[in-house]
Amino acid sequence: MAETSPEVLAAGRPIRLLVLDVDGVLTDGRLTLDAQGNETKTFHVRDGHGVKLLQAQGTEVAIITARHSPALAHRAHELGIHRVYQGYQDKCLAYTELKIALGLEDEAVAYMGDDLLDLPILIRAGLAAAPADAHAEVLKHVHWHSRLGGGRGAVRELCDLLLQAQGHWSTVLQSYLERGPR
Repeated sequence: MAETSPEVLAAGRPIRLLVLDVDGVLTDGRLTLDAQGNETKTFHVRDGHGVKLLQAQGTEVAIITARHSPALAHRAHELGIHRVYQGYQDKCLAYTELKIALGLEDEAVAYMGDDLLDLPILIRAGLAAAPADAHAEVLKHVHWHSRLGGGRGAVRELCDLLLQAQGHWSTVLQSYLERGPR
């Protein structure tokens, strides 16, 4: 696992909710449309596994996106993400709803976004994160950014960081090492 600053690890310790943007975070940001205008999205399996690992340790995961996508709804269902806010141009409305519903303050929320639309939440979140290929202005306003790009494992890196910050990483890793050869 990559070295992470003590400040970022400290910010990750109290996180109880991870909120993710979609296009440019869970996907590489490209939109693929067929001749009928149907959209498809490509998600990275390691990001999904990271989400499941984090959920297994008690951290809630939610999604806030400005767009509507049936593909996203399907993927979120597969991952057990029940708090999905689609079509929110003002993402702060959904962010505030989430915090109220879960009784959380900003310090208990990590947010990963990649573009200017995400800045109003990024400047509030206890741990602001971005994929490596986020907009340059976004990278200036986050506590941490991944080595990988959006849709290419950036979310998994953040999940691993949170597991490490909260003291769960060694337990997660050991559970796989103990399985050994069959």
